[in-house]
Amino acid sequence: MKSDILKYILFTVMTGTPLFSQQMPKTVADKDLNAYLFVYFTGNKVEEEAVRFAVSRDGYHYYALNDNQPVIDSKKISTTGGVRDPHILRSEDGKTYYMVATDMTSNKGWDSNRGIVLLQSKDLITWTSRSINIQKAYSGNEDLKRVWAPQTIYDREAGKYMVYFSMKNGNGPDIIYYAYANKDFSGFENKPQQLFFPKNGKSCIDGDIILKDGIYHLFYKTEGDGNGIKEATATKLTSGKWTEEEDYKQQTKEAVEGAGVFKLNHSDEYILMYDVYIKGKYQFTKSTDLEHFSVIDQDISMDFHPRHGTVMPITNTELKRLFSKWKKPADFPVVNNNPALEGFYADPEILYSRKNKKYYLYPTSDGFTSWSGTYFKTFSSDDLTDWKDEGIILDLKKDVPWGPRNAWAPTIAEKKIHGKYKYFFYFTAAQKIGVAVSDEPNGPFKDSGKPLIHFKPEGVSGGQEIDPDVFTDRKSGKTYLYWGNGYLAVAELNKDGLSVKKNTVKAITPDATFREGTEVFYRKGKYYFLWSEDDTRSPNYRVRYGISNSPAGPVTIPPNNIVISKVPEKGIYATGHNSVIQVPRTDEWYIVYHRFNVPDGITMGDAAGYNREVCIDRLRFDDRGFIIPIIPTLQGIQPVSSK
Repeated sequence: MKSDILKYILFTVMTGTPLFSQQMPKTVADKDLNAYLFVYFTGNKVEEEAVRFAVSRDGYHYYALNDNQPVIDSKKISTTGGVRDPHILRSEDGKTYYMVATDMTSNKGWDSNRGIVLLQSKDLITWTSRSINIQKAYSGNEDLKRVWAPQTIYDREAGKYMVYFSMKNGNGPDIIYYAYANKDFSGFENKPQQLFFPKNGKSCIDGDIILKDGIYHLFYKTEGDGNGIKEATATKLTSGKWTEEEDYKQQTKEAVEGAGVFKLNHSDEYILMYDVYIKGKYQFTKSTDLEHFSVIDQDISMDFHPRHGTVMPITNTELKRLFSKWKKPADFPVVNNNPALEGFYADPEILYSRKNKKYYLYPTSDGFTSWSGTYFKTFSSDDLTDWKDEGIILDLKKDVPWGPRNAWAPTIAEKKIHGKYKYFFYFTAAQKIGVAVSDEPNGPFKDSGKPLIHFKPEGVSGGQEIDPDVFTDRKSGKTYLYWGNGYLAVAELNKDGLSVKKNTVKAITPDATFREGTEVFYRKGKYYFLWSEDDTRSPNYRVRYGISNSPAGPVTIPPNNIVISKVPEKGIYATGHNSVIQVPRTDEWYIVYHRFNVPDGITMGDAAGYNREVCIDRLRFDDRGFIIPIIPTLQGIQPVSSK
């Protein structure tokens, strides 16, 4: 974060144009997809024609939620009293989930239904729904016999969500049609149009489309003509130019239906599964090219018997949300709590708010080319494991005219002033340090209007004025601000929290390993100074520490002063820039830090240094007060009680 940033500053100042294009990171990063949700129904009885959920850690072993009972009441969402063939999709922005299902009870006959159900949710728990009767809604369907197996896909070219399904009119064949959903996913924008019909003129149902390398792969059942799964491909969803493959894709001679394809997380492999409905079982196959499939039934387990369902990759946060509603199955594997935050974040500062009795995390918003993020968010938690996104608390472009770029490495202090809590948020902007104030730990924060630190201490000529840390000494009541990259500076803050006592500014750089990311805390009569060594783009980025008898130094280096460092055999690298939290009224401590994202970071080169993730592990001390070196984990910590 040195020569690149200096180039960035020089180019921006001279031209007024950013050297790097700022791309918004994906709302749901691939790295965070660590589990799977299977939605399905179970049979042809009315009570079985309902949406059920199951979950998997690895895509191979599935466990039913809610004791394999419905998670949505079919009678409340359908016109027939039952739903079949559920399909689930995550929205492009990651904020909404869409589900569609056949509005049908089979005891009324296979030609008895005329519509589908559209559902949406913000949390996978609570769903709103709307049923559509195609025959009543659109002319030309007077002899419509049935509407089966709807699914949804995002059409990138149209910028809309497409719902596709098969329909049979009169004595004609089943044909796959499509319509674009309206903005609130409660109906269609257009009359259903033909999407696909095989050249042989025979029926096709149960379409399932997946996009791979710019090619749409449609898997469908040849209803009444071979009873198997075939495939067609196209480069544009609605072109009508589908290339049909001759072979059947199922790896059994039994009749099958309900193809479902999904990509295995962190892999180039895909699963094609289908319902072997006469035998009452599912078959799973695997492929890397979506053309050739091999059976993997020997690797699959389910504690339920599904019919025609679909699988959607999910995050640990989504998984834990499902468990909070329907309980974690007893045999489900342990759920990792690292990374603590999903998405790309770095430089985490942690606070326990005495006002709200909650923990708050204040990270750098990461995932932007060359550290070019411009806003800060905060996250809250009751237990250090389940974190709620509280949203943006300070936007440099809108709120900080003196420093509209490079939002980095914040720190925060909670103060009680005249009986009321105030929160002082110190942050890096444009390689200067500012301060903003709020009455609440989750903001919004109001900038002071000018940089607080835009100078170096006496005797320092290099480095940057970044990475602030704030610490209030419980012995003296004084509050200190620390900062620096390439050097460590300290200054006492005035009581207003908005200015420093200039005569207290000095450099206290511990030793040559000091790079950035200072953290200061007090325990049992000792002041601990932690800092990061090396470069955040380096796999060897790590934390060291020193001890002092004063919050203003000097700092003494203890033996073996590594706090946390990489564990290559676990794929953990660049464990640095940390903060520390003490659980109130205990001697229980935790370290919050960032690392390269797992598993892709180590392969990303310099980009790993701005695509980082936040983790939490236990911090322990020996009998002499020295920090016991931490082995960073993938598992993270268990929920912590602080009340």
